[in-house]
Amino acid sequence: MLAQRTDGRFLVGGPTAAAADFTQTVTDRMPLFLAVVVGLSALLLTAVFRSLLIPLKAALLNLLTIGASLGVVTLAFEGSGPIESFIPVMIFAIVFGLSMDYEVFLVSRMHEEWERGRDAQAAVREGLATTGRVITAAGAIMIVVFGAFLLSPERMLQQFGLGLAVAILLDAFVVRCLIVPAVMGLLDDRAWWMPGWLARRLPRIALEPTEAKA
Repeated sequence: MLAQRTDGRFLVGGPTAAAADFTQTVTDRMPLFLAVVVGLSALLLTAVFRSLLIPLKAALLNLLTIGASLGVVTLAFEGSGPIESFIPVMIFAIVFGLSMDYEVFLVSRMHEEWERGRDAQAAVREGLATTGRVITAAGAIMIVVFGAFLLSPERMLQQFGLGLAVAILLDAFVVRCLIVPAVMGLLDDRAWWMPGWLARRLPRIALEPTEAKA
């Protein structure tokens, strides 16, 4: 009413207004943030593995893992207050990076076997047998570390720890050791397909250093 009478502009200050402005800024920038992170990661995986379906699979499964973990956080904490606005961004950034690390570790071993024998099913079996125990062991350590945040009296740390622990649990034990091998097995040779014109234009990125020729 006062603004209408005086034709003035009134600003609200304080921690509540600041939190609302921060939440709105994060919400507005989130689509761009997601597009840049997912897009650049997919482009890099495309160049490394010379495939179109592997980057698409990795992006979808990573987003599925992150979405599930954020759902668990919401389910656990929505009754006791709001979710901190920066929690989804931090969980996305950390989990997406760790998930891509596990993805490259697992699929690179499959790619080595595929390049050697051109047998897609054998490549999946060898890749999982070689890297599965390492991935689950590393995941178990991370779950314990992030799960320890739940012991903190700070609600923000509890949200952060629960989200990360659930995401790593799903990614290391379900996605990498069950879903990824199953999808790669179903795709068979198609997993390593790339159009010739695109393969010629993309740079070759070697994960392992090539031995120098004498």
